[in-house]
Amino acid sequence: MKNKDRYPPDNSISSNKTTNNVVYSTDPADFFYVGVNIPCQNACPAYTNVPGYIRCLYERSYDRSYQLNRIVNLLPGVLGRICSRPCENKCRHGEPELGKPVGICHIKRSAADGKNPYQSYTEYLFPPQGKTVCVVGAGPAGLAAAHDLSSIGFAVTIMEALDEPGGMLRYGIPEFRLPREILKSEISSALRIGVTLKTGIKVGTDVSVQNLLDDYDAVLIATGCYVPRPLAIPGEDLAGIHSGLKFVMQVASGSPPRLGRSVVVIGAGFTAFDCARLALRLEAEESAICIRATEQDLRVTKDEILEAKREGVKVKALLLPQRIIGNEKVEGVEFVRTRPEEVLPNGRRRVVPIKGSEFVLPCDSVIVAIGQGSEPIASPGEKDERGVLIGDRITYRSSVPNLYVTGDFMTGPTTVIECIAGGRRAAEKIAEDLTGKKFREWAVRLEEATTTDRERSWDFIPRREMPTITPIEDRFNSIETEVELGFDCEEGIKESQRCYLCYLHYEIDITSCIYCRYCIDVAPRDCIKMVNEVITNEAGAITGLVETSNWREVNAVVIDNSRCIRCGECIKVCPVDCISVSKVELVERTLQGRRN
Repeated sequence: MKNKDRYPPDNSISSNKTTNNVVYSTDPADFFYVGVNIPCQNACPAYTNVPGYIRCLYERSYDRSYQLNRIVNLLPGVLGRICSRPCENKCRHGEPELGKPVGICHIKRSAADGKNPYQSYTEYLFPPQGKTVCVVGAGPAGLAAAHDLSSIGFAVTIMEALDEPGGMLRYGIPEFRLPREILKSEISSALRIGVTLKTGIKVGTDVSVQNLLDDYDAVLIATGCYVPRPLAIPGEDLAGIHSGLKFVMQVASGSPPRLGRSVVVIGAGFTAFDCARLALRLEAEESAICIRATEQDLRVTKDEILEAKREGVKVKALLLPQRIIGNEKVEGVEFVRTRPEEVLPNGRRRVVPIKGSEFVLPCDSVIVAIGQGSEPIASPGEKDERGVLIGDRITYRSSVPNLYVTGDFMTGPTTVIECIAGGRRAAEKIAEDLTGKKFREWAVRLEEATTTDRERSWDFIPRREMPTITPIEDRFNSIETEVELGFDCEEGIKESQRCYLCYLHYEIDITSCIYCRYCIDVAPRDCIKMVNEVITNEAGAITGLVETSNWREVNAVVIDNSRCIRCGECIKVCPVDCISVSKVELVERTLQGRRN
């Protein structure tokens, strides 16, 4: 393998304890391997070392598990509750014949719940760089950027328009999903290494972007998306119409609007579900979410749908709003039924209105939660058609020198984990632009390991579902009551046992293999193959295997790690001990500076 070197300890936290030398690689073939064979980590926008932190939790090392998360994901306790879980959609345990995905998100929360509350976090700090940066917005993207820039040695100031930091986390997610004490604790931890926070300052109104550019070496706009998208149908100006985000923010501020008995929510995302569930915690007796496509097309988690339904929320599918009925106040919504067709390239299903299927759904209030856009900020630089500053999605630069954008402000509404990843990448670009130096880089960490100590029976452990408050009525005692209770210690350990530990790489030494087929016969899955040819790409990464059952054509017996479930049975039966195991982890390592 090319570009591998020995290097001082990185900022990863190793599990599966070994005593062997560590080798790092920046070979594209090794990055390709990780992308294919560790699908959970590759699916995470922040590249969280999922097998690593799950293994740590199994070893009851809650502090290490939490810290391993926090290296790339600044808010593990928050994300352990509200992450969109792209990793679980790619979990190998969830492949058709293998069962349900590992509860990766729930395990993240277990680490946060079980860690020492007085734990001191390891930070990898750099000497002062003599540079100043203003981050506009204290949401997840802004917090992540500010933390990373501060750790690199920059003097960082965050300017936030609202009274408290957190952005959508503080004002756009209900407390029954995200307790405020968890959020406050993790924000304090993120800011503690020297970030200056100034709240109640609206950039573009109270202070101009140009003034900030004059006062700081760089300015990063990370103000998120707070402008609601309208339905653009007749009747939308009637009393009783509420924007989804504004409604949640009003509840978070302690001033919820009056809703009446029956509420209709139009939208298909997390905000729509939050609104429908909040409505039932206020004065509504009926709450329905109306969506254009089918329930299977929803992009919220299955747990979210299940809990909403358990609380009494109705999900009404294949409905397209035509107009809102009423004189001065909402009395109902006229919908037309739709027919689902193909899924479009953007991932959304195409729906076609069914002529003559119009009907009216009576209600007292309508909450519109179909998305938000960025609020234009008076600033120099190239703008889009709405007047929003444009940023490059690779460099995060605007057309104005030293003015950058990131997070949902740049991309439109995404997820919290995507915002954190975007904020960190923007910080790295700013640091490199201002100093001409790279401070961190991604590398593939390779280390010899012993075979997994997973027992084969663990593959059949059923997924542990998150315990919630029951009876359901108790959830409505207060809008601050957290619905999900978290795993106890033993349940967290049980769920962590289900992980296949896909960061373990099994390999057969073809110079020692005697082609006895014992490994093939004992493998519980079709993952060890007799091959005639190994197909590689330009980088030298294995992209395919040409299998053969003709012994005269067999050139090697190969373990397909994309199908391997790391049971270790092959090692146990190999008569010539030609199968080795190594641990392959995608990690971020520091290139200079000091550990504190």
